[in-house]
Amino acid sequence: MAELPQERRLVTSIPGPKSQALLVRKTAAVAAGVGVTLPVFIARAGGGVVEDVDGNRLIDFGSGIAVTSVGNSAEAVVRRASAQLADFTHTCFMVTPYEGYVEVAEQLNELTPGDHEKRSALFNSGAEAVENAVKIARAYTKRTAVVVFDHGYHGRTNLTMALTAKNMPYKEGFGPFAPEIYRVPLAYPFRWLTGAENCAEEAAAQAIDQITKQVGAHNVAAIVIEPIAGEGGFIEPAKGFLPKIAEFARQNGIVFVADEIQTGFCRTGQWFACEDEGIVPDLITTAKGIAGGLPLAAVTGRAEIMDAAHSGGLGGTYGGNPVACAAALGAIETMREQDLPGKARRIGEIMLGRLRAIQEKFDVVGEVRGRGAMIAVELVEPGTKNPNPAATAALAKACHAEGLVVLTAGTYGNVLRFLPPLVIGENLLTEGLDIIESAFSRL
Repeated sequence: MAELPQERRLVTSIPGPKSQALLVRKTAAVAAGVGVTLPVFIARAGGGVVEDVDGNRLIDFGSGIAVTSVGNSAEAVVRRASAQLADFTHTCFMVTPYEGYVEVAEQLNELTPGDHEKRSALFNSGAEAVENAVKIARAYTKRTAVVVFDHGYHGRTNLTMALTAKNMPYKEGFGPFAPEIYRVPLAYPFRWLTGAENCAEEAAAQAIDQITKQVGAHNVAAIVIEPIAGEGGFIEPAKGFLPKIAEFARQNGIVFVADEIQTGFCRTGQWFACEDEGIVPDLITTAKGIAGGLPLAAVTGRAEIMDAAHSGGLGGTYGGNPVACAAALGAIETMREQDLPGKARRIGEIMLGRLRAIQEKFDVVGEVRGRGAMIAVELVEPGTKNPNPAATAALAKACHAEGLVVLTAGTYGNVLRFLPPLVIGENLLTEGLDIIESAFSRL
């Protein structure tokens, strides 16, 4: 197939007639609970562009929610996955194993923070990875309680819904949820009542006090936290907060789990976001960006913790599928060869500069934040910090109409989040930012 031209092109309204016809079919065939952000049906994609069935080419600032960091059809991913497809698609690693799974585990053990001895186990999705991290922590500590944080998102299974903070749309009507889950404050600088300068110290003190008084540190198996809260609105905890929580976990024999499903694999300008403050988690969960778009997830961590589960206690029919493993090796090859951490940092420089200039012009922008290619704008009612979800929805809609894929997020539905592929051209990045600025002007 010819390489997809890396340029925006609008030949119909968004969505076009063919996409609209497919949406009618989707409505008739697919469960109503499966929502769609932007109903353009994609025919091909690559680099920083997605092309729909009507021939429109849209700039991609979503990456399938931080999945296609290396692009939607990276050469190494396609090459390795295609070769594996020709050999075999499945045997089930738990029945008759294969080298690809072992090689992915070796790469994860090498790439993740810390020089201690590690083990990895592979799964299908981020939620599965988090759920298995909790299982492993409970097996290791012989404790049951799990501590999570305000604004956190960890998945859609029963246990991970319980771990997730936001009710709508993730939890509403789906209970009862798994027990022994305890939620404590997150250091959210923009919304901390006594000000950002006090945030890290006070939030850590409050969290630790609640764990100590309400749960008992000796009852806690795991503390699970995203180094940057993803669905919660790309909240980067105030500097110093994460190290305090990690140290509390270490002092009390609690397994510290970094959920790097959205932040991992070069997204924030480092291989893993917890490296920013030198945090070495006991367990780290990964998915999304790991395999160039194929379903794969992992738990990686200290050998003595990972080995605590009995033989047969971890696994799943498709976990570490050979084609997905081949794709992951291709994605990691691409990340190394193209220095995607460096590319993410460059994307951050460009985006933060432009978005902060927009912030100076428009008082609907409460805060611009993020690291690398994980950038957000929190929108407020002018002159206040009151969330402004209406403006957020209007801006996203305006961007979509102009051929720019953007996503929203935030506990209050008032955050525009940007996750461009790390391989996007700077011309597309600049054009996308022009569209965003124009949307603000029209708003």
